Amino acid sequence: MISSVRGEILSIGLDHVVIEVGGVGFAVQATPATLATLRRGEQAMLHTALVVREDSLTLFGFADADARELFGLLQTVSGIGPRLALATLAVLDPDKLRSALVEGNITVLTQVPGIGRKGAERLTLELRDKVTALAGPTDGSPAVVAPGALRNEVVEALAGLGFPAKQAEQSVDKVLSEGEGHTTSSVLRAALATLGRKR
Repeated sequence: MISSVRGEILSIGLDHVVIEVGGVGFAVQATPATLATLRRGEQAMLHTALVVREDSLTLFGFADADARELFGLLQTVSGIGPRLALATLAVLDPDKLRSALVEGNITVLTQVPGIGRKGAERLTLELRDKVTALAGPTDGSPAVVAPGALRNEVVEALAGLGFPAKQAEQSVDKVLSEGEGHTTSSVLRAALATLGRKR
């Protein structure tokens, strides 16, 4: 099991980062919030989980061990695979997710694309006793991106999380029309909040 990677950031994509470790570039899937804290050319360390499939080996990376623990815990529930677990952590930070599970807050859990009411109820039933409210604030100062490129990036990221393209575009346009100085991370979070209210 590869439990962490440390090295230079070679590149950052919409849903992954490539980190050089001992001369080898590892592609690590991560949430937008985690990616927003990373900078190309800088050193970084991510807590990782290796998911082995018959035709692939995929690394998933997290800013802290708490998020990685939740990632693994989510997958113990029937119907929750690594992609949906990562999408859950992209929409809900660890603290909010733990609170929702402990309180049985179905409304918050169904904000995640791919998790309906029955799935949310199953999550709370199976995980409520396994989680405890734990605050995990992160501090990041992502750079502001040009509006056009930013819009395309966020729409593509939302589509990757399972939202219909048209719905994603409308949500992003609404967020971008409300002020300036947006970052990819801030627009994505605001768009997710808007889409969550529509569900």
